[in-house]
Amino acid sequence: MLKTIITLMRGEAAAAEEAFADRHALALLDQQIRDGAAALAEARKALAVAIAGDRAEEGVIAAAEARIRDLEARVMAALEVGDDGLAEEGAAAIAGLEADRSAAADSRRLFAAEIGRLKAHVADAEARLARLDRGRRTARAAEAVRTLRRGRIEAPSLHRATLREAETTLERLRSRQRHVADAEAALDGLERETGPDAVAARMAAAGHGSRPSATANDVIARLRRRMAGDPPAGL
Repeated sequence: MLKTIITLMRGEAAAAEEAFADRHALALLDQQIRDGAAALAEARKALAVAIAGDRAEEGVIAAAEARIRDLEARVMAALEVGDDGLAEEGAAAIAGLEADRSAAADSRRLFAAEIGRLKAHVADAEARLARLDRGRRTARAAEAVRTLRRGRIEAPSLHRATLREAETTLERLRSRQRHVADAEAALDGLERETGPDAVAARMAAAGHGSRPSATANDVIARLRRRMAGDPPAGL
């Protein structure tokens, strides 16, 4: 039983970890790409140091060869005049310079191998980072679209409304506005039918009191009677 409980707890912890990673996948990807870019920058620095070291050793070799040529000419001149002591000193100096040249050549071979390895590493990292950056932009665009469609496939966020919810709210608002407009129109009709002016007009039409000023309908009716040849009212 205890083993089952421990296994279940481990399973729930793993599921929670995966769910957390899924929710924050874009932020996680951003940070991972930043870490990769920082590592690439360090690799570039190492490559630059290796190239600088190789050039320094190249300079050592060139300088040694120039001094060797100069000393060789001087040693031969000393030998020609029989100055064996100076000739031996020059020869010893030449041997030391040749040793320095050999050591610098060995360093250059090491630098060449390191530079080749670093260049391949930097080129690979640059290509992978470029692919990751393109993928990140695509994933960010897809995430924006998924956020818009959230609620149709995934459970909606507790803190953000979906477009479907906004559409439902708008329809509810419009329905309430239509209801209010209909009620106001009905109230206006009742006021026209039962208001003081309407009562006075009906009483005037029945002969109780003077008629109010002619309305547009009265004018139209009078003109229609004139067109029909009826005598004007009151004649």
